[in-house]
Amino acid sequence: MSEHLLDSQGWQEEAQAIINDVKDHVKLIEVSKQLQSTDSTIYLNVETLEHAKYTFELTVHGFRFCGNNFDENTLQNNEYFETPYALLNSVSPGFKNSFLDVLFQKLNYCK
Repeated sequence: MSEHLLDSQGWQEEAQAIINDVKDHVKLIEVSKQLQSTDSTIYLNVETLEHAKYTFELTVHGFRFCGNNFDENTLQNNEYFETPYALLNSVSPGFKNSFLDVLFQKLNYCK
């Protein structure tokens, strides 16, 4: 029995929410048009601020690297991250710096 909490439309909506959350801290993030999404998995192509390209898989288990280029599902990797932030933080110092800069600006604005 496969695990899924969302239907394919729900995964598309979840992916769009993730894209909206992190798009200002990466060069590019989009749902893969080549890898088939299902009711339990969706794939995201991401280019970091350092110009590294990856494919991430999102499942009920979390986020994991599955490719070292766009539209690849070639890595046999069982390391899942709970959030896209944790995953991106592990490969992109620019992501971390950009995210923290925005957070710092928001906190200073509240003073």
